Amino acid sequence: MKLLPLLLLCLTFASGLLAAEPVLELQGTDGKMHAPLVAGEKKAVLLVFVSPFCSTTRPFMPEINAIAAEYADRVAVHLVHSDSEITVEVALQHADMNKVVASVLVDKEQKLARQVGAAITPEAVLLSPAGAVLYKGRINDLYLGPTKRQRAATTKDLRDALDAVLSGKPVATPQPEAQGCKIGGLK
Repeated sequence: MKLLPLLLLCLTFASGLLAAEPVLELQGTDGKMHAPLVAGEKKAVLLVFVSPFCSTTRPFMPEINAIAAEYADRVAVHLVHSDSEITVEVALQHADMNKVVASVLVDKEQKLARQVGAAITPEAVLLSPAGAVLYKGRINDLYLGPTKRQRAATTKDLRDALDAVLSGKPVATPQPEAQGCKIGGLK
């Protein structure tokens, strides 16, 4: 009689595993498949949506690289190309040209962009290890509108969000609007 409850518990657990969605994997420019929503041992996941076809992306690349280098020990950082016209070769060329230090992923089918609600490049999405969106928006205020660029950024929105999450605090401004280009072909 004691085995019946244990057997029911095991069957319930096993059916939950079978019903779970498969982990989203994307091709990286390193030739490997990556699970961009998996934090592993890190405290958060940072997805930065970029495009070599968007002129707004280029001025942000030094800051994106600096953030990736500074936070990589605590945050899983991925640059994501979600334009429907992107190829691994073009993403690799963009990464080489910009000396990208994070993993670079190709989301040509835009599954990841749709799942986290990304629509602009450049746009950052910061997730908890459980997959909750903690921050979605701009890297900083270098652009105040689609074509309205300042000489220098006066805020550090993404860094502030990362620092808050890593110190266990809520993000003060979780959705400052990103300025840039719409992700090409996003449906």
